[in-house]
Amino acid sequence: MFSKVLVANRGEIAVRVIRACEELGIATVAVYSELDRDALHVKRADEAYLLGGPTAAESYLNVERILEVIRESGAEAVHPGYGFLAENAPFARACEEAGIVFIGPPASAIDAMGSKTRARELMKAAGVPIVPGTTEPVADVEEARRIIDADIGFPVAVKAAGGGGGKGFRVALDASELESAFEGAAREGEKFFSDATVYLERYLPDPRHVEVQVLADRHGNVIHLGERDCSVQRRHQKVIEESPAPAVDEALRERIGQIGVEAARAVDYVGAGTIEGLLQDGEYFFLEMNTRVQVEHCVTEMVTGIDIVKEGIRAAAGEELSVRQEDVVLRGHAIECRINAEDAAKNFAPAPGRIGSYREPAGPGVRVDSGVGPGSEISPMYDPMVSKLIVWDVDREQATRRMLRALGEYEIEGLKTLIPFHTALLQTPQWAAGETCRDLLEDRSWLKTLAFPKAEKAKDAGAEEAASVQHDYTVEVSGRRFDVKVIGPPFAGGAAAAVNGAAPAGRAAPKRGERKSGGGGAGADTLESPLQGNLWKVVVEQGAVVEEGQLICIIEAMKMENEITAHKAGTIAELPITEGAPISAGDTIAVIRSAEG
Repeated sequence: MFSKVLVANRGEIAVRVIRACEELGIATVAVYSELDRDALHVKRADEAYLLGGPTAAESYLNVERILEVIRESGAEAVHPGYGFLAENAPFARACEEAGIVFIGPPASAIDAMGSKTRARELMKAAGVPIVPGTTEPVADVEEARRIIDADIGFPVAVKAAGGGGGKGFRVALDASELESAFEGAAREGEKFFSDATVYLERYLPDPRHVEVQVLADRHGNVIHLGERDCSVQRRHQKVIEESPAPAVDEALRERIGQIGVEAARAVDYVGAGTIEGLLQDGEYFFLEMNTRVQVEHCVTEMVTGIDIVKEGIRAAAGEELSVRQEDVVLRGHAIECRINAEDAAKNFAPAPGRIGSYREPAGPGVRVDSGVGPGSEISPMYDPMVSKLIVWDVDREQATRRMLRALGEYEIEGLKTLIPFHTALLQTPQWAAGETCRDLLEDRSWLKTLAFPKAEKAKDAGAEEAASVQHDYTVEVSGRRFDVKVIGPPFAGGAAAAVNGAAPAGRAAPKRGERKSGGGGAGADTLESPLQGNLWKVVVEQGAVVEEGQLICIIEAMKMENEITAHKAGTIAELPITEGAPISAGDTIAVIRSAEG
């Protein structure tokens, strides 16, 4: 077994891996960006090293710096968690070449499954059923039209070859939407995965998203841990997951579990991975393989009692899996709600901000995986996840009741989250009937009923403590983080000074300035930005006539593209926005005046 592991990630998954390492007796090394200096995963690890600036490219995606820290810290292995470098074959290969163990599959398996077109080709050759569509990249829109007319038909899904997590996934319901879908999928593929190639699949109108958890070691053992249902999604990204799947019986479980095992064997897989698929009318189709631990691995752990993260670490260390297929038994029912910093009433717009007071739910059958606490900031630089709330009970109905109880206990001050959304959805007939709930998530009228009430501005986190002087400091020496305690009287002026530019531990951040107004306050004609981010694209011009619901611009925030549409029909009288520029929540996007106005 390893003596020291570097965790190349942040947030709740970094904390989750650190906990697993602690239980295995492994020392841990955290890495962090400038924005994450005081993050929970940094404080939890035995050592911590600064990677670089606030952006992912400067920090968590900086392969050269991470390899440097691995050497400097003496770590024998690196765990990538999910996202960032988790499915990055060149990084896995660089680790292998440097004699560092990558806790995950070999680079060859990541290569094989990283390209969705190649994965589909491999699975088809292995006899695994795939969604009808292309197994080769599609060059351009015209070629896509020819293929669709000849073989697939509409509606069609246009997908980035290197995509995942809902990125690079667009749907064209008919020919008029194809060009926009093709360009959008290619753009996101290039932006998030450095690969603009796309392929086509038949779009299934209301399938269940069912995935199979697999584990494999270096001794030829491959098993599955049953399935998860991840059908409740917004923008093709999951928000609620459960296990077992409501629509899967024992016979189907065995069949799709075997598909998962065969898919893993086809690429000589090692570690924890997930075979994702679509289930419609009793037919199960391979969708893609995620060559990493999944966000929703927790529900499988709750119903099987198997620690998936530990098994992955053991497999990477050359040990055999601690369980065999006959040992795997699913007991009870587990549900996971992703507690994201989003405003469901505004079509799930990201809502970054600073947390005030914070209290997690507890009690029987309740688990919270989080990487935050009081005073933590959910930055627009990263994804909007605050935590994952997971519950277990003897059946789906009782697990739902337990989840509602836990959601009611969860207190997150000063931040808009999906807690009201989860609470409302879990009380609907659609959820009770085990439906995909797609009708609710696409119903803007229903989502608007979840609007947050107007409230007084939340006080800054830690404001009550600001008057007292702290003597615990966080300092960095040559990029390595240390905690220092200074014993003595307060400094002049009654405030603790920063040491080497690091803020005193436990102190609140300086109060941020008021957000810029959108120019005189909102009126009936004013379309305001619902979120903070960057203007990725502006698709109208001043003076243009628009219809209600017409696309005005696309704002990129928290790793998502957010389409902003006209709130009314009329003429664009003012358009004070610039493509590529930053924008704050409340800023004016456009002033739209109707003909009678």
